[in-house]
Amino acid sequence: MTKLRLAIVGAGPAGIYAADILLKAERKFDVSIDLFEQLPAPYGLVRYGVAPDHPRIKGIINALRDVLDRGDIRLFGNVRFGEDITLEDLKKHYNAVIFATGAIRDTTLDIPGIDAVGAYGAADYVSWFDGHPDVPREWPLDAASVGVLGNGNVALDVARMLAKHAEDLLVTEVPDNVYEGLKASEVTDVHVFGRRGPAQVKFTPLELRELGELRDVDMVVYDEDFDYDEASKDAVASNKQVMVIDRVLQSWRKRPSVNDARGDADTEGGTASRRLHLHFWARPVEVRKDEAGRVAALVYERTKPDGQGGAVGTGEMREVPLQSLYRAIGYFGSPLPGVPFDKKHGVIPNREGQVLAKDSNQQMTGIYATGWIKRGPVGLIGHTKSDAMETVRHIINDQGSWWHPEDPSEEAIPALLQERGVKWTDLDGWHRLDEHEIALGAPNERARVKVVPRDEMVRVSRGE
Repeated sequence: MTKLRLAIVGAGPAGIYAADILLKAERKFDVSIDLFEQLPAPYGLVRYGVAPDHPRIKGIINALRDVLDRGDIRLFGNVRFGEDITLEDLKKHYNAVIFATGAIRDTTLDIPGIDAVGAYGAADYVSWFDGHPDVPREWPLDAASVGVLGNGNVALDVARMLAKHAEDLLVTEVPDNVYEGLKASEVTDVHVFGRRGPAQVKFTPLELRELGELRDVDMVVYDEDFDYDEASKDAVASNKQVMVIDRVLQSWRKRPSVNDARGDADTEGGTASRRLHLHFWARPVEVRKDEAGRVAALVYERTKPDGQGGAVGTGEMREVPLQSLYRAIGYFGSPLPGVPFDKKHGVIPNREGQVLAKDSNQQMTGIYATGWIKRGPVGLIGHTKSDAMETVRHIINDQGSWWHPEDPSEEAIPALLQERGVKWTDLDGWHRLDEHEIALGAPNERARVKVVPRDEMVRVSRGE
């Protein structure tokens, strides 16, 4: 019977789903899968890209855990592709590789002043509050007024984690250094800016509702943003999700926090110590700096509906004083050594998951992609599954053009990593780390406390 030795680079949902789908697919060959992950722990953005106060989304981890715990997929954690193992190595030991490395960098925003001190990418802040081992332990939260650019779920996650009181996170797995950092935060006002209107937002009703449930935080919306055009009215009437979002926002308009038409909050009506302002129809134009080069204000152009669900500029400029700014306008993929990369879209060029050569647009033998590095950072977990199915179907059908490895034995990879001095972690190691984190949380009745330093994660995983 033909044997397929497959490497998958990236142990987030995309990589794990691809492995699971292939192992369950009807096929006329035997399959052996090795999963490589640069972090010591699996699950990718579900562990390191979802705010700690989202237990429902964390439930996805249980499904991923079930796949790994079956024992028919080998995990090699703490292995960096391009450094610890290369594309040439994979060709020597496997018939094919799927890249499922996701998208973890922030999309750039080309406006004057975006390089100011105190202007950040949302992904870096998310990595910090999620205890990612490769980012600094401290985060500067010394600004009173903070801006967040974007109208997607990441923007709301960032806004919520800026406005929320640290004590309210103690029931979650928030790392100790993050709790201490948030406890010392000087934030009083968080301003979220979106260039389109309330009926065109990209976030989900659940995310929006959670904002309104924050303790000691007043929600501030502005009446001028709710003068709906026909396209917006149609969206509210015909789309259940938009209808629920509109209902939530309209309920906030009736709350004690009042505002004037210019968008300046008058907080006399509110009693909370922090405020979260939602500004719609606001296109960022410039970040003003102070003499020290720090963020001083955001200049935005007031936009209006274009009749088709989009927005056009009105020429009216406004300015909101800020001392810090986060852009949450999308994620972007990172290039991988030896693998073609589309710099414009931040993805590996591909046709339905079959990777294409950079210059000829011809399919590359043995190389595939799935998840956000394949299609860009759009869609939820359901999209990731259908994405993986498409890629797996091609791998099965491409059997005649797989690589012909010199040494496809399962012993070859551990021997190679050992020879190179790589301290890799395996599935048993992840179970050790998992149990260790749960034990850290137990004295305070918390689900877990994440271990943050990479060397400590590796030490616990390897039982050293």
